[in-house]
Amino acid sequence: MAAFARSAPCWVDVQLPDLEAGKRFYGELFGWTFRAGEGPYADAFSDGKLVAALAAKQDGRMPTAWGIYFATDDIAASVARIREAGGQVITEPVRAGRAGVLAQAADPGGAVFGLWQAGDREGFQKQNEPGSFCWTEVHTRRKDRVDPFYEKVFGFQGTDLEASGPDAARTGPDGSPPVGFRMWSPAGTEPGPDTAVGGRSVISDAFPAELPSYFLSYFAVEDCNWTAGNAVRLGGRISAPPFDIPYGRMAVLQDDQGAVFAVLQPPVSENGAE
Repeated sequence: MAAFARSAPCWVDVQLPDLEAGKRFYGELFGWTFRAGEGPYADAFSDGKLVAALAAKQDGRMPTAWGIYFATDDIAASVARIREAGGQVITEPVRAGRAGVLAQAADPGGAVFGLWQAGDREGFQKQNEPGSFCWTEVHTRRKDRVDPFYEKVFGFQGTDLEASGPDAARTGPDGSPPVGFRMWSPAGTEPGPDTAVGGRSVISDAFPAELPSYFLSYFAVEDCNWTAGNAVRLGGRISAPPFDIPYGRMAVLQDDQGAVFAVLQPPVSENGAE
């Protein structure tokens, strides 16, 4: 049986101009260790478990960015649904050795994501723990087209959050008004925060018109403030300073080459347990 349910986020990787610089940055920030892959590629490990990969860009025109991949047990059928739902297939399914088969696509708003059909490699070996992936969300201006797209392609069930509730976390760092947020739950589950695997946020008019749609992936950390400060020490930048949300304390950061990601420190309960 596959380790990941169909449509669940199962992998992240980052495309960088300088692979060695990326290993230094993330190695110090998250405590990752690395193992060379085939070609200009390095697998990242946390506590000996596979959590992500870093890759050297083969084309300078490619964005320096983190990419998210969703699990599928039939990549050809998933690609067909993407086309039927109004998306664009960027990379047709291609085999990555014995590890599996991947494809890349863009939703109707232009946000890019990947598909992964597992072979020998299922995906993350660790998640929702410090130093590993914990959440992803698409930021778009075209929610009316994007929402039905993800529902058709992945079978997601949406839960819309009220502006006064958890999506108040999605206000801009400049205090701009809250925008609508939708959580995604897999088909066959009871929709809501307890089953959500990702979400959709709206890019408001407070942001520059040239800002494209994108996926923002989160990594769990033990101390959000420390991680943000350490990112700056390592040559990165803070895009959104640490702030509290109902699900913990988060910040949006850039690494020393410009790739954007978020970190999330889970909340601490009254008895001190997370």
